[in-house]
Parts: sequence; C-alpha cells; structure tokens
Amino acid sequence: MRFRSLLSIITLLIAPGLAVADLTPWEDYEPSESVYYVTTIKVKPNMEDAYLEGIANTWVPGNEIEKELGQIKDYSIYRSALGSSGDFNLILVIEFEKTEDLAPDKEEYERFMAAYTQEAADAATEFSQENYPAMREITGEYYMRKIELK
Repeated sequence: MRFRSLLSIITLLIAPGLAVADLTPWEDYEPSESVYYVTTIKVKPNMEDAYLEGIANTWVPGNEIEKELGQIKDYSIYRSALGSSGDFNLILVIEFEKTEDLAPDKEEYERFMAAYTQEAADAATEFSQENYPAMREITGEYYMRKIELK
C-alpha cells in the first residue's frame, strides 16, 4: 500500500514536467500551406463497394472539375483494411493549396457551375439522397494541416 502511494506521488511530481513542450512553430516544426478537408465515414457492412461506386459517380467528378480549374490541389480516398473496426472505415480528403482557397468566391463558383452540368448535378443529388443514408454515416469533418518536424 505504501509503495502505491509513493509511486502515485512520484508520478504526480514527474508528469507535469513531461507534459511541457518547448516546440516553436517554424523553428521546430512547420505547418503546411495546404489545408486538408478530411471527412471520416462509417460505411455500413457489405456496402463498401456500392458506396465507392456511388462516390465515383458523384464526389469524384466534382473534384475532378475543381482540380482541372485549379480550385483544389488534389483529392484522395482511403479505406481501412479492417472495415468493421473503429468509428470510421473510409476517409475522403480534399487538399487545398492555401487557406484562402476555402473562402467563398462567386467567380470560382460560376466557373465550376459552367463546367458541372445540371444533368450531373441532378444525378448526384438524386443518388445521394436515395442511397447514401442507407450506406453510411459521416462521423467527422476536419480542416487539417500537415506538420513537418525539423
């Protein structure tokens, strides 16, 4: 019993010193200029391929247009090899060149809408509303930056 009490006291005395960080941004690490919009998704069992087919026909075409127009830098899809574990099993990532690219911009919106046909928009909306709720749950959305430690 005394040993546990002594161990607890030592832990309390040492732990605060371990938690103090002396890293300085741009000196010890550098955050990327790029901003990553990350969406975590829990795709329901046996729906993984159907969901991928859906985003191949909805999410991907819109991102391809934005990439061609220079509105986004890139996009990616990541799927867990352990589909039933954790809070999510699929990640959608859109990389923006810089924070300013996230701001509303009427001209960029109009350029996108000129390239993205009404037919494609209607098809994506219809598919999304009818199918996605039965296939998946969005578990989180994040704006993130890559950190390079020096």
